[in-house]
Amino acid sequence: MTADSLDKIGNTPLVLIKSLSELSGNNIYLKCENLNPGGSIKDRAAKQMVLDGIENGTLKKEMTIIEGTAGNTGIGLAMVARELGYKMMVVMPDDQAKEKDYEILKFGAELKKVPAVPFTNPNHFFHTARRMAEEEPEKYWFANQFENLSNFKAHYDTTGPEIYNQLDGKVDVLSCAAGTGGTIAGTSCYLKKMNKQTKVYLVDPDGSGLHSYLSSTDWKSNGLTSITEGVGIMRLVPNFNQALLNSTIDGSFNISDKDLVTIANYVRANDNILLGSSSALNTCGAFKASMMNKGQNLNIVTFFCDAGERTLSKLYNKEFLETKNLHVLDSIEQITERFGVTKE
Repeated sequence: MTADSLDKIGNTPLVLIKSLSELSGNNIYLKCENLNPGGSIKDRAAKQMVLDGIENGTLKKEMTIIEGTAGNTGIGLAMVARELGYKMMVVMPDDQAKEKDYEILKFGAELKKVPAVPFTNPNHFFHTARRMAEEEPEKYWFANQFENLSNFKAHYDTTGPEIYNQLDGKVDVLSCAAGTGGTIAGTSCYLKKMNKQTKVYLVDPDGSGLHSYLSSTDWKSNGLTSITEGVGIMRLVPNFNQALLNSTIDGSFNISDKDLVTIANYVRANDNILLGSSSALNTCGAFKASMMNKGQNLNIVTFFCDAGERTLSKLYNKEFLETKNLHVLDSIEQITERFGVTKE
């Protein structure tokens, strides 16, 4: 880790996914957030939350940063904490890809694993982290990525402007998933400010209720679970609510695990890009948005939020996929046809 690693967060390149772009007649770009120093898009929020905490005086030098996370925010915070001389405590559910454990420990953070339980359970990772911070307020500073609007600010101030400038203002579609909602809210608010014609689509995995909420204001899951990590949610949180308050989301759709696995394998074979599970979800959603507007030469942007190395044990593990009934998949031709005629 270099001394100026925090300055290296952001300014990530856009890469064209040639195979999917040719199939759909549009330009599908990945914003390569996997190239951030901590390896994911969450580095942006981690940096902003910590710097703002220092500036407003809530994060004092002797305190330990604590966060409940599915992994990537914890890794980003661990990297930022180490760079700035803070201790870090990561609280994470025990069903996440084991690769994330190694990354957290690599940056010198302490890792507390808790059972993977519904949000309504008081032992959920978010509640556990918050409770620990409340019980020892002099020791812990709770980063609180879901409710801390520094998350939104990071993407409004940096991610949105970068994309806009990289495409010389011609951003026709932004399509991505949401966990805390900071990425889609911050980025879309900036892009819509610059061009109200930009369309924004939320991509929702199996088991999440965001697509249902945006469609009917009813929090309903489709009853399935997903192998994706860190995306999808069943409640309205302040960061995501910024998108609703500013009316920046034009539509949403559900993407199944089977489709995202097919897309991940297709892009790996044809573009030599190894997507992580949430990145595969984003890419599949961008391809669906592209097929809904086939052959218009649009610029469609989504996020390579982390690389496949963090989910090798799941997304690219044949034995694991068989346990999830994800070994018999539709072909790319079937998905292309289905996405071209289905609008949700």
